[in-house]
Amino acid sequence: MKNIFKTGLIGLVFALVNCKSVNYKNMFYDGVQPEVVSDQFSFTEGPSSDKEGNVYFTDQPNDKIYYWDWKSNKVIEFLNKTGRANGTHFDKDDNLITCSDDQGEMWKISKDKKIQVLFRGFEGKRLNGPNDVWNDSFGGMYFTDPLYERDYWTNFKKEIPDKSLYYRNKNGKITKLDTFTQPNGIVGSEKFKKLYVSDIDAGKTYVYDILGEGKLSEKRLFCEMGSDGITVDKHGSLYLTGNGVHIFNRGGKKIYQIPIPEKWTSNVAFGGENNNVLFITASKSVYILPTKVKGTK
Repeated sequence: MKNIFKTGLIGLVFALVNCKSVNYKNMFYDGVQPEVVSDQFSFTEGPSSDKEGNVYFTDQPNDKIYYWDWKSNKVIEFLNKTGRANGTHFDKDDNLITCSDDQGEMWKISKDKKIQVLFRGFEGKRLNGPNDVWNDSFGGMYFTDPLYERDYWTNFKKEIPDKSLYYRNKNGKITKLDTFTQPNGIVGSEKFKKLYVSDIDAGKTYVYDILGEGKLSEKRLFCEMGSDGITVDKHGSLYLTGNGVHIFNRGGKKIYQIPIPEKWTSNVAFGGENNNVLFITASKSVYILPTKVKGTK
């Protein structure tokens, strides 16, 4: 019993020290500001990095997916007609998984642009509109399904009253895990065995311990801020979006804010050759910011 207590105490002390040791001055370069890569879009969303460090993102109103090629620092169109893709994330096989909410679907898109509609409903009912997704190492995916009624939806009828977090395992079984006011941004970390979900309309972000394949602890409040998109770095610091990018340490304390000169900052992800470039989607533009830290898987 003493050994268990001692081990737990050491772990707690380590976590507290780590939380206090993270300082924004050790994270960002002096004088380096976010750089606009392109401002040709209607509304950018859903950035995610492939295995090479290129970052794919969506322009949902125009129904397109683009990617940022870190070698050339250019933005290139990847796919037209995406099912109105919103949030995205690469699975363990480097396929792009998209929340394509035109028909309430989730798509899998290969690098050679082969499209597979993975599913469009839960228990025979149409999903409200999948918003954001995170794929785990088991081959499953966690995704949020809020309700933002789109003017491009035709003959939409609300069939699921809840706005929820779901898990789809590698065999295709979908389980409803939790409900929220309006779940939105989601990210997980295999390293820290955590899953973060933002309840944007409630102004809160929650954290779960990942206990196994599709198995989570009870949710705990992480911070009193909702977010459109989320990412996490190697220290376990969380990056939330809205009015710029807000950074919180592992203990849920805000340590820094990156101002972005746009009406809305929707999402953020790490990419680049060394996974240390912060890629930011914000309204009509996308930005990059080299950092001293790296993202974590």
